[in-house]
Amino acid sequence: MPEIAPRLRVSGIRKSFGATAALAGVEFSVAPGEVHALVGENGAGKSTLMKILSGALSPDAGSMELDGRPYAPQDPLEARQAGVVMVHQELAIAPHLTVAQNIVLGAEPTRSGLLRHAAARRAAGEALAQLDRPDIPLDEPAGSLSIAEQQLVEIARALALGCRVLVLDEPTSSLTQADARNLFALVRRLRDQGQSVIYISHFLEEVQALSDRYTVLRDGASVAFGGTAGTNPGELARLMVGRQVDELYARTPRAQGEVLLSVNALAGAKGPVSASLELRRGEVLGIAGLVGAGRSELLRAIFGLDPVRSGSVSVHASAAPGSPGLRWRQGSGFLSEDRKREGLALGLSLESNLTLPGLRPWVRPAALEAETADWIRRLGVRASGPLQAVGLLSGGNQQKIAFGRLLRNGADVLLLDEPTRGVDIGAKQNIYRLIDELACAGKAVLMVSSYLPELMGTCDRIAVMCRGVLGPALPVSEWSEHRIMLAAAGAAA
Repeated sequence: MPEIAPRLRVSGIRKSFGATAALAGVEFSVAPGEVHALVGENGAGKSTLMKILSGALSPDAGSMELDGRPYAPQDPLEARQAGVVMVHQELAIAPHLTVAQNIVLGAEPTRSGLLRHAAARRAAGEALAQLDRPDIPLDEPAGSLSIAEQQLVEIARALALGCRVLVLDEPTSSLTQADARNLFALVRRLRDQGQSVIYISHFLEEVQALSDRYTVLRDGASVAFGGTAGTNPGELARLMVGRQVDELYARTPRAQGEVLLSVNALAGAKGPVSASLELRRGEVLGIAGLVGAGRSELLRAIFGLDPVRSGSVSVHASAAPGSPGLRWRQGSGFLSEDRKREGLALGLSLESNLTLPGLRPWVRPAALEAETADWIRRLGVRASGPLQAVGLLSGGNQQKIAFGRLLRNGADVLLLDEPTRGVDIGAKQNIYRLIDELACAGKAVLMVSSYLPELMGTCDRIAVMCRGVLGPALPVSEWSEHRIMLAAAGAAA
């Protein structure tokens, strides 16, 4: 059987920013009717390559072909018109426009300069029907839809534009497990219709289950490629980081001490409905549950970010009403799941992000810079120096800076909301090791995660939240992923 010609071929692509080589001769191709996974650590070059494919950047060297013809888009609009469409992890929905208006946005059917409303609705309806979701209302504001439905609207927009190559960037990072399964079925259906799909994900189990072939980027170069059926997540992780990843989850024996955090019948204005727990020094306690169950709201209520209706929170035996400032002074630290909007000031330097919460006016700038450089070394952050803007770092390195701020301010109780969301396998391993070291050093860690293997691998106890109510915390040995999911869904084990 003759080999299918690639729909998109990338040859020898290079791109540098100053003295930094982001891409160093990347080779990559995707065929019609194929799901091709692009994997690599944060900073490996995936984002730069995708910006070149989507017309946001121009390469310094190399060439691209689309269906055998030269392809060199000058901007994202030209790329979309050629049929290469990217759905970003952070969705680009216009929330005030209707679903139909979002789907035809940029390709509105017109006649004599006037919008053809009936044709626009018809095109939008046909695109949703192709996704097997004709039930999504065309006249509803897109902002009123769930995240999963907004994602479908973006994919429908790609199809309405005549998409030939669909790029999905971390498409399941904000989806429930049920929505993720629906997305996988959709991707397979698009593949069977002849679409070319480039799938970018840090979840290697997804890559294994969904893709036909893979390409691994490391340090700006394509270092491995092949059929996904002939590999496994462990081998992909080794190729990504350039070393064997034998023990992803660090679990050193931990000595537990006195109770540092006590929560009693806590009910928040935004959630939870009711939560009680005790967290001891030297312990990692995990909170599991479905998206929307109230896990993040629990951490925010404990830290004083959201108002509390009833119940109490005691930190270091102090049960005073909470505010973020008080919690900082009591020795608590909060790591937000949304590091871009809440966790970090992206336009400020590493130094500012690390030191602002505990900044003293009499500290010399040179001393702050030296201290920040020491934290960069201790945390293993890849950066040009303390004065680099934190927004220029990879996701994993940004997360290390967010951790570093908590540690620099001496927090004993760490409230971690999705601490590894959006980071690669190497950064995850570093974060798991850091959490283990903190617990062994006597810190108390309360951690929310949607990734069950992560909870099973790092925690001493796990409690499951269902519809805003937190269940009892049990030793991790008494849980299985199946039992956690039953508890999260409100079913009997």
